[in-house]
Amino acid sequence: MMKMFNTMTLAKEDFQPMHEGKISMYVCGPTVYNYIHIGNARSAIAFDTIRRYFEYRGYEVNYVSNFTDVDDKMIKAAAAQGITVPELADKYIAAFNEDTTALNIKPATVRPRATEHITEIIDFVTDLVNKGYAYESAGDVYYRAKKFKNYGALAHQNLQDMTSNAAGRLDDVELARKEDPMDFTVWKGENGDGAIAWDSPWGKGRPGWHIECSVMSTKYLGNHFDIHGGGIDLAFPHHTNEIAQSEVHTGEQFVNMWLHNGFVTVGDENEKMSKSLGNFVTVHDLLQQIDDPMVLRFFMATTQYRRAIAYSTNNMAQAGKNLDRIRTGYRNLQFRLQDALVGDDEQIMTQANEYITAFKAAMDDDFNAPNALTAIYGLVDLANQYANAQEVHQQTAQFILDTIATLMGVFGVDGLAQDELLEDDIDALIKERDEARAAKNFARSDEIRDLLAQQDIILEDTPQGTRWHR
Repeated sequence: MMKMFNTMTLAKEDFQPMHEGKISMYVCGPTVYNYIHIGNARSAIAFDTIRRYFEYRGYEVNYVSNFTDVDDKMIKAAAAQGITVPELADKYIAAFNEDTTALNIKPATVRPRATEHITEIIDFVTDLVNKGYAYESAGDVYYRAKKFKNYGALAHQNLQDMTSNAAGRLDDVELARKEDPMDFTVWKGENGDGAIAWDSPWGKGRPGWHIECSVMSTKYLGNHFDIHGGGIDLAFPHHTNEIAQSEVHTGEQFVNMWLHNGFVTVGDENEKMSKSLGNFVTVHDLLQQIDDPMVLRFFMATTQYRRAIAYSTNNMAQAGKNLDRIRTGYRNLQFRLQDALVGDDEQIMTQANEYITAFKAAMDDDFNAPNALTAIYGLVDLANQYANAQEVHQQTAQFILDTIATLMGVFGVDGLAQDELLEDDIDALIKERDEARAAKNFARSDEIRDLLAQQDIILEDTPQGTRWHR
């Protein structure tokens, strides 16, 4: 049985979905006022990998992830660019789709936008007001946080400390509006900028951030669902507030499992990424700088999702070498398919299946990606050994290749096979080189090797013929 670390209990728990064979899962998406940064990408990759593993194990996953397409940051960014808030949202949602496609992140089952759910949000807030959990003040509507039993349980923080910290962040105007510093906004009155607002029982305004996810998650997954995920920085206040307002509104437990991914640090000094430190890295810019997006995907997907991940050029370079190791092993065995015999090798098949079992055991243990990757490395070593065997059997070779591709697919990494677009040209040059060597024209043979090396093509002369890899 799968075990997952539930942030609510701070313990690994057995996971049993509410409905057999089906998993309902909500992951908080970005606020689309800029290109996503690598912290956003880390969360998207982590939960895409978890989703892919569920699907590998045969589950049907209803995966919902939102866009926050209206808030103060968006209003400010739209004004700076001289466009409307919806135009800004469309611009950066298109960029999000482009960047996540490059990183092989699967589209969500549903990708709702907050502005498409204003009616549902107003109805939700109205219910909170009617139940005495929310109140209007100067056009804003606030939720009475401390009225909710066990408020802050997900954050595992002392309520008195939380209250003091909240009071310290507020100005005098907002303190005067609130009954308690811990109260949070569920509806924000128009501030006179005229940028974007909707009519409501409390005057023109727009949704608070926290209410959006409560409305969209329960609309598409029901009042009570399996898994809610996001970055660990969202545990408080965002997810804490989602729980409070959702459970009052529905009268049901909101979520069974809370999963949170770790931070991203930047540079060899492992500084937490932030705009103030000047180490803010957008995926859009990064994809222009790296040759292979799969290296970034591999780097992030193969770190255990709860651990902090240290982004640096050195760590990316190491990830590239590790991915090359896997691709080379895959291609070595792929090369031997051309002279493979019909049949299989029982002993090799047994070893391959042992690595599959080890992979599943690792991922079943709170998605332990590093241990799962160790099992893949074992398969790659087996592929290399088998590629050098005197005889190779087709069924066994293909099984190993398919298994490596499938398990790497759980991590969202593809492109293991040779690049078919250049394969004919490379094969033609290798044939010409073989003919030159046979004719003892070593100058031309060396010239071809050097030409291919300039294109990062490495040749290996083996008893079975000349192999190549990138």
